[in-house]
Amino acid sequence: MGVPFGLTVAEAMWKGTPIIGGNVGGIRHQLEDGHNGFLVDSVDPCAARIVQVLRNPKLRHQLGHHAHETVRRRFLLTRYLEQYLDLFNAFEARYHLRPLPHLTT
Repeated sequence: MGVPFGLTVAEAMWKGTPIIGGNVGGIRHQLEDGHNGFLVDSVDPCAARIVQVLRNPKLRHQLGHHAHETVRRRFLLTRYLEQYLDLFNAFEARYHLRPLPHLTT
């Protein structure tokens, strides 16, 4: 079983919202502490981060921008499609098709 993914966290990140999340489960795999949000372990650090983000519009904008870009780079379907195409392109063609007997005359 995989690590749970915080869909509501990803949705808020996509909208450019700075996230302050618990340092648990999938949230810690979505947030880079101090880059696209903040990870906290208890109520007091959470409250301190909320005040910090509310008082600093530049930080709020920066975190929101980085959050949006994280979702774009790591969690959108187009990213998975790109990875599959890269994987398929990595295969070397080491086979030759043989003609089918009933099609040769």
